[in-house]
Amino acid sequence: MIGTLVFVLAFLAIGLSVVLAAMRSGRPPAGSKTETRATRRAWGVGLGVVIVLLGIAVPAVVLITNGDDHASQGIGGVELTSAQTNGRALFAKNCATCHSLAGSGAVGRVGPDLDTLNGGDLKPAFVLDAIQNGRARGNGQMPADLLFGNEAKDVAEYVSTVAGR
Repeated sequence: MIGTLVFVLAFLAIGLSVVLAAMRSGRPPAGSKTETRATRRAWGVGLGVVIVLLGIAVPAVVLITNGDDHASQGIGGVELTSAQTNGRALFAKNCATCHSLAGSGAVGRVGPDLDTLNGGDLKPAFVLDAIQNGRARGNGQMPADLLFGNEAKDVAEYVSTVAGR
């Protein structure tokens, strides 16, 4: 958001500079004082400095404010632990094609909508059981053992944290 605002303001400043420079060019009205060469040179150098500074400042501000600092934020402003953040990435890779989950922007149609399953109140143990055993004990559409160990636990923690929010 800040990057966009800075970007727009920078282009407004450049546009206004161009308009002002255009208004200053041309013949002066009869009887008015003419600008000296030094004044015109100062305007040109000043305009050049402004453009160069904006060319450096705008990308610098965008790079500074556009970091990975939002990676630990889940839907609704929920702060995610590092395990849950890892679970979000694993969910996107392994589960989002089948399941819907607003926290990941997933809109799968094969498996159940995890935001509404159990009224949106999914316990980590329930999700972990589904990951380890599949549904219908591996004979349903969801196969067993999609993930193992800490990866399965991370996904279970993530889904239980953001489901229904």
